[in-house]
Amino acid sequence: MRAPSRSDEPSRAGESHPGELQPTPSRPASYLHLTRAVLYREYLVFVRYPANAVGGIVISLFFFGVLFFGGQMVAGQALTDSIEGIIVGYFLWTLSVGAYSSISNDIGSDVQWGTLERHVMTPFGFAPVALLKGVAKIVRTFLISSVILAVMILVTGTTLALHLPTIVVVATLSIVSVLGLGLAAGGITVLYKQIGNWLNLLQFGFVVLVSAPAFDLGWMRALPLAHGSTLLQQAMVEGIRLWEFSLVDLSILLAVAVVYLVGGYLVFEYATARARRLGVLGDY
Repeated sequence: MRAPSRSDEPSRAGESHPGELQPTPSRPASYLHLTRAVLYREYLVFVRYPANAVGGIVISLFFFGVLFFGGQMVAGQALTDSIEGIIVGYFLWTLSVGAYSSISNDIGSDVQWGTLERHVMTPFGFAPVALLKGVAKIVRTFLISSVILAVMILVTGTTLALHLPTIVVVATLSIVSVLGLGLAAGGITVLYKQIGNWLNLLQFGFVVLVSAPAFDLGWMRALPLAHGSTLLQQAMVEGIRLWEFSLVDLSILLAVAVVYLVGGYLVFEYATARARRLGVLGDY
């Protein structure tokens, strides 16, 4: 008989190896495990379906190409003079669409595939899982939109102020409000199943919100994306750093993000609870 190796010895109670983050009976799963699992799932979806991932980038660049080259033919110098604002606005729009559609599209797919109940039965609850999946989508969307931004700058020959901390903070807080809308849309998707046409219609409304700085309407700062678009334009076009913004502007940006995220979370909780009461949670 061979001598037992170290791998055959039972592990001591409470003993863990360096870097081991797997849940055990003595150490239940935590939000750290959930976050790692959700991010890893997003990574796998990206690398195992590269054609779809690259296709999203190509489509976004195609629409920008139509906007840029078609606009040059129609507007000429007028488009060239405002190209920096168009690039920043399109960058924010791609981020917002990714943040908004992440939760609703994922939930719609889970409903059709019959895997929705797995999220409901987790010890964390349905809403935290959906929220973290949305955050993972935002991370992925940031990477993809950064590639799109780099290509747009190269194609147009435009120079922008790319101060990374300022862009990340302002853009993240801007699209957090849209993530709240995505949570609300996800909850309504659970309840009514097929609302894809309405969800797609709202995405085009983001164009108006991103273009809010051009209208200079004060009350629009309370809407998602509007105030964030103004600050992002100032950061990337005028070179204003995060600490150079006024406390009022940053407070409004943070308040809008928190209000819409909390509101969307509450709508999601209410809609999923109602779906349970009606017995239509997993129906399709």
